[in-house]
Amino acid sequence: MPETPAHETRPETLLQQTRTFIRTRIGWSEMVTLSALLVVAGGIWGFAEIVDEVLEGDTHEFDKSIMLTLRAPGDNADPIGPASLELAMRDFTALGGYPVIALIALLAVGYLAILRRWPSVGLVIISLAGGAILNTLLKGAFARPRPDLVAHLVDVHTSSLPSGHAMISAVAYLTIGALVARAQPNRLLKAYTIVVSVGLTLLVGTSRVYLGVHWPTDVLAGWCMGAAWAIGCLLIAQLIGWYWGRNGADASVAPAEPVSQGPG
Repeated sequence: MPETPAHETRPETLLQQTRTFIRTRIGWSEMVTLSALLVVAGGIWGFAEIVDEVLEGDTHEFDKSIMLTLRAPGDNADPIGPASLELAMRDFTALGGYPVIALIALLAVGYLAILRRWPSVGLVIISLAGGAILNTLLKGAFARPRPDLVAHLVDVHTSSLPSGHAMISAVAYLTIGALVARAQPNRLLKAYTIVVSVGLTLLVGTSRVYLGVHWPTDVLAGWCMGAAWAIGCLLIAQLIGWYWGRNGADASVAPAEPVSQGPG
């Protein structure tokens, strides 16, 4: 049987060609930016789809089945699980409340200010303040009543769609988490930081459904819009930082190119 000449190689598979293209043509920063754009687009699309289904009444059975699953059979005032789980959920839901979020943001701003990372300080403030305003506007626009199917285990006073706790926790934890991850030299630490940020966001939203104060679709909508807003703010900040860095306006955002000095 004739042997294959040493200089000949087997043709690359499509997967191998794709990997080669990514390694040689697309850098890490481009992959991150592309992924962020997909998150923003997916979040906005997901929010729009959920709201459309809610307004048409197509999500009622979905919401109802999940909320009743989290209640003891025959008693809609008693959540499943031991009493310690209910207490834990009350504590977890506080992680998405304005007082706790404000405290975490204040600590993050103080840390970034000590490092003199003023663009990041501005990003945290704008992202959280803008997210809170947007959530208030959306709640007012849709004015969805709170669930009346089960007993509320914590006090609530605003409308239901989107969940403020789910949305604001997504904005806060994803924004701060991304800034912290960016400062990490190790990719494993970056991944860990992002996983923690996402985990906290999911935990807060889940607690709202467990406590009976939000329909599941309220929380899903809050997650979608919160993630889109947070990642969108980060992308805009990156674009502004790139522009400022290119023009030598702010060396703390991106390395500035040398600027020729004219006569003094």
